[in-house]
Amino acid sequence: MLLERDQHILTITLNRPSKRNAFNPEVLCRLADAWDLLDDDPDLRVAIMTGADGHFSAGADLDRLVGALIAGEPAQNEYEERVRSDFALIYKGFLKDHYVKKPIIAAVEGYCYAGGMEILQAFDIRVAAENAQLAISEVQRGLFPMSASTIRLPRQIPYTVAMEMLIAGTPISGRRAYEVGLVGHVTPAGGALGRAREIAQQVAANGPLAVRNIKASVIENLEKTEAEAFPRELELGMAVMASADAKEGPRAFLEKRPPNFTGT
Repeated sequence: MLLERDQHILTITLNRPSKRNAFNPEVLCRLADAWDLLDDDPDLRVAIMTGADGHFSAGADLDRLVGALIAGEPAQNEYEERVRSDFALIYKGFLKDHYVKKPIIAAVEGYCYAGGMEILQAFDIRVAAENAQLAISEVQRGLFPMSASTIRLPRQIPYTVAMEMLIAGTPISGRRAYEVGLVGHVTPAGGALGRAREIAQQVAANGPLAVRNIKASVIENLEKTEAEAFPRELELGMAVMASADAKEGPRAFLEKRPPNFTGT
């Protein structure tokens, strides 16, 4: 896996092209570490995830991630040892039950199958090439999608489309994913990462505390009624409104200059 920092933007590239960027223990451990890096580093404001050589990810490595674990084979490296000592790392890497505080953007080309499709549903902003192929294909192997697709997908796209993807396992194109609202942007082939970078630059230019707290309010209040959500929204909103950034933004606007946000 490759990590690239460009000012306030972290780009994560899944880099197992010979396996179409399938998730093995090393990838999932390093993703778990990358999520912590993004949230803990005050200079980072947003992340992009993509895949090398024209594919996002073909899903889990059925040999080393699934087969070896089920068979109880001995660990072959430090990452397999980490996973065996803490199975929660798998779900953290896949973002099943770990919520990143800062925005994450997916740039999808080629195959986005199984685990690739599962992790996609945890991203805040999603860009796909029009000819990308997206599928929750576990059912075709007699497997269950264990990283929340049965929970998230019917909440994110129309029920009948979600159910067909889940129980038929057939892929949809990037264009179709855009039409049903699974992704927010569709590009010509090869253009997903470029568009994702444009969006990341827009996000990174905004007040980082405002961005974080807006995301927190959305995530924490998704399943609440409006009345239940109002107190937490007020708490998060007032923390932003009382910040130095909330003074700097209007001042910069009046002075006709770019704001110098610090996240405080």
